[in-house]
Amino acid sequence: MKLQEKKVAILATDGFEKSELFKPMEALKNEGATVHIISVKEGEIKSWDGENWGEQIKVDHLVEDTNESDYNALVLPGGVANPDLLRTHETALDFIRAFFKSGKPVAAICHAPWLLISAGVIENREVTSYHSIKDDVVNAGAKWLDKEVVVDSGLVTSRNPDDLPAFIDKVIEEIKEGKHEEQVVNA
Repeated sequence: MKLQEKKVAILATDGFEKSELFKPMEALKNEGATVHIISVKEGEIKSWDGENWGEQIKVDHLVEDTNESDYNALVLPGGVANPDLLRTHETALDFIRAFFKSGKPVAAICHAPWLLISAGVIENREVTSYHSIKDDVVNAGAKWLDKEVVVDSGLVTSRNPDDLPAFIDKVIEEIKEGKHEEQVVNA
C-alpha cells in the first residue's frame, strides 16, 4: 500500500465528469489512501456521464469546513459544469491556493484548469487541459502542452478521460514524493 496514511481531497460539485472522479478515487483507495469528497454543497453531487447525468456520490465535507492541512494532495476532476460552478466560490479557490502555498501535489484534468486560472496559480506553469480551454490557459500565462500528462513541480494535468491511466500514475507518484518546494502561488 504505497499511499497508506495519506489523505487526498477531491474537490467537486454537480457536473463532474464521472470517470475523472471515480477512477482516480478508486485507484487512490486501492493504494491505501483515504479519499474525501469536498464540495460547496451538502448531500450528494451528481456526475455527468456522456450525454446525461450519471452516478451520484456522497459529499464528505463542505469546503468551508475543510482545511488543506488535513490533506496530502488535491484532485480536481473536470467536466464542463463542475469547474465552472466551483470557480464562482471563493472558498473553493482559497482551498486550491492553500495546496499551492504549502507545496502539496495538485492534479487537474480536462476543464479543471479553469479552477487553477481562477485561483491564480497557473501563471508560468507547464500544463495541459481539454483542447477547448487551451486559449484560456495560455491567456492566463501558462505554457500549454498537448500531452496526455504534464507534471510541473507537483502540479499534474491531463487533457481528457482517455488520459486517465497516465494521469492516475503521475498523481500517485507525486503524492508519494510529497511536498514540492517549487510549487508556488502566483497570486
